[in-house]
Amino acid sequence: FTLPIEVVHVDGRARIPAIAEPLPPAAAIPDRHLPFREVIEAGGARPVEEHGILIGEVHGLEVCRVVDDPVTGDARLEVGVGAHDRETFQMLHGDRPTVEALADVVRSVTEHRSIGAPQHPLNLLAASRLLRSRLIERPEFLLAESVRAVEPPVPRANVKDQTPCVALATIRAADGGPSMDVPVVCTTGIDLEVVPWATDVARVYGGDRVWIAAAARDVIDIQERLAALARVPILFRPIASH
Repeated sequence: FTLPIEVVHVDGRARIPAIAEPLPPAAAIPDRHLPFREVIEAGGARPVEEHGILIGEVHGLEVCRVVDDPVTGDARLEVGVGAHDRETFQMLHGDRPTVEALADVVRSVTEHRSIGAPQHPLNLLAASRLLRSRLIERPEFLLAESVRAVEPPVPRANVKDQTPCVALATIRAADGGPSMDVPVVCTTGIDLEVVPWATDVARVYGGDRVWIAAAARDVIDIQERLAALARVPILFRPIASH
């Protein structure tokens, strides 16, 4: 930011400077996990790679994940929304072919996360990723040629908590030059931490700007004032309908 910021720990009456942790380094998907991309696609989900983990999403909601068996070390695809759901699904339906089991979950999740669906727990989870999936399907909302999902600066803790997510929007240069990628932070609700979060996105993906995509009703004055203090221009892109 353009204004000085000091972060300290308080130890009794002493103030100790806080040391920022580095962002985690990029991690590749293990080779033994890569064949499951075809299984995820065959089941109707979209493969997403984040911090060395391969998952499958339906309209932004994680419905499967490739994991290593803790006993044998063999890779397998677990179906379910979140760790507890995957464990329960494995106990109840472990003998079902993975593609068939995944396709059933995909159909159910698609019904609840489609535009106009009544409110349901499945369309309240991962709301920022639901917005990102809409932007991937409708890049014209950002006046972009295309939008693709990329990993966040740090791994998310779980599926339940609402956190921003990141995409890259490919836009045509105004001067007629080659197209460029602009990092896009997708968020939902009035998130007062999204601007600092976007500065980490700028550190990871570079570029001369970062966009924050949010529903128009969720963009408030204090967020835009904070964004104006960032060294890398951070611009809100209100989404009127998604």
